[in-house]
Amino acid sequence: MNDMTQLLHSMEQSMKLQNRARAQRRAAKAEQEKREFQEKLLQAEASKIELDGMASSVKGKEDAVQRDQLISMMMGGF
Repeated sequence: MNDMTQLLHSMEQSMKLQNRARAQRRAAKAEQEKREFQEKLLQAEASKIELDGMASSVKGKEDAVQRDQLISMMMGGF
């Protein structure tokens, strides 16, 4: 009986270790996926900032052209 009890105890310990190892792997994978997602968010934010800057530059150039045209029209009228 003692051998059977020891075998069952050993099997139980083995299952606990396997479960713990699986849980640790899942946690590590989840952490890696979280880091990858955060990196993608940072890249998306950087792209948005770059696009906003480009749009602002284009808008500024359009405003400058309109200003120059307006000044040209005003000066042509005198």
